[in-house]
Amino acid sequence: MSADRSLQILLDELGRLPGIGPKSAQRIAYYLLESDIEEARRLADAILSVKEQVHFCSRCFNYATEDECAICRDPTRDTARICVVSEPRDVTAIERTGSYRGLYHVLGGVISPIDKIGPEQLHVRELLARLGSEGTEEVIVATNPDIEGETTASYLARTIKPLGITVSRLASGLPVGGDLEYADELTLGRAIEARRAL
Repeated sequence: MSADRSLQILLDELGRLPGIGPKSAQRIAYYLLESDIEEARRLADAILSVKEQVHFCSRCFNYATEDECAICRDPTRDTARICVVSEPRDVTAIERTGSYRGLYHVLGGVISPIDKIGPEQLHVRELLARLGSEGTEEVIVATNPDIEGETTASYLARTIKPLGITVSRLASGLPVGGDLEYADELTLGRAIEARRAL
């Protein structure tokens, strides 16, 4: 195989990655070409290792290297609360805050009729099974505040409330350090609705 053909295959594969356009793919490819073979091998080994060792937790569908993820196995977590998120990366974002000590449930997406994704394509059935067997008192819906996230939150609330479990939604509003004059109407409206006593 010619050098041009090998490089083109690498560029094509890099270009398939999310957020990597042609220019970024070219920069990465040339960086890899100029690096030593060990650096390239470490990257390749890291990619293969994560694909072989990381899978979904059998309980919450977060990323795990064992049957259950570290959060589900942690005996110090508050088992009365389950925070429902769209993707495993949302668990990481919430964990970084250090302000939540309950459990999680990853849906694996959001309801999106345009994309033909309904509750049946998500891990809703598994969530309902958990609620019936784990003594859950509150479900915190932490989907994105967009149309699909709101649709998913509304569906979950309608489905879970009849079970006698409290359903709450993350407040959405102004970012810290944001200026009121630059906030859109929807964000500002939500900030007013989600206000709390001082």
